Amino acid sequence: MHLVIVSGMSGAGKSFALHTLEDNGYYCIDNLPSQLLEALLGTAQITQQTHLAIGIDIRGGRDSLQSVPAIIKRIRQRIPNTQLIYLYADQEILRKRYNETRRRHPLASETMELDKAIALESTLMDPLATDADLRIDTSHTSIYELGRLLNARISQTEPCKLSLMVQSFGFKHEAPSDSDFLFDVRCLPNPYWVTDLRSQTGRDAGIIEWLETHDSVQQMYGDIRDFLDRWLPNGDGNCQRAYLTVSIGCTGGRHRSVYITERLYQHFRKTLGDNVILRHRELNYVR
Repeated sequence: MHLVIVSGMSGAGKSFALHTLEDNGYYCIDNLPSQLLEALLGTAQITQQTHLAIGIDIRGGRDSLQSVPAIIKRIRQRIPNTQLIYLYADQEILRKRYNETRRRHPLASETMELDKAIALESTLMDPLATDADLRIDTSHTSIYELGRLLNARISQTEPCKLSLMVQSFGFKHEAPSDSDFLFDVRCLPNPYWVTDLRSQTGRDAGIIEWLETHDSVQQMYGDIRDFLDRWLPNGDGNCQRAYLTVSIGCTGGRHRSVYITERLYQHFRKTLGDNVILRHRELNYVR
């Protein structure tokens, strides 16, 4: 059985994540009280499922969250192929989403305003965020891109095999907080200042040819590639480290970081095959 436990902040996209997994053949259960999780996994109907996704969050009660890490640890002993996925977003983004949908936060009340409810939830959920196999920051992610990410990282991942995502981003749009390795390539020559190249991206031939004429670009790519070749975990047979994200950042996230990320993607495809995901955050592109 492949068991995916979906958790995270209210308003971060958990319901959509479960819908995406359901569309990919997972039997999904949302808002399950954590005290019932182990009993549920012992029922005959559930044990027959090969792909199961369960949503656990603050709606099950704040007191029950304290026991979830220990429960998941026991479940991993019974079901080794268990992944905990944690979705979150910046507090300002969550506030905006709640204001736009006019829905009430699970912890909000007459005595607790929305900002305080979001902050309290973040504190209560922190142990799950720490234990998560995969953390996804949805602050700058549309529901369509989130669906593509989940399809690439979970639905198509072989059990206990490393799923590697290499992504480009722009520092002026904030660095992604869900990175395992982050490299800054803003020191490289910038094609943005070449008028004829400004409108292109690091996937276009003009940018590629221009960057490849600079030795520093080739040296930076080689250094990052060699570092990752040496220090990336193998992942095979180790379900505790199934997901890893490498982020490459330049100023705007459209030229230098895109070029380096594309090359890293092609390099690791040779060893990891379809378990390598390519994402250009500022281009809204996932493959």
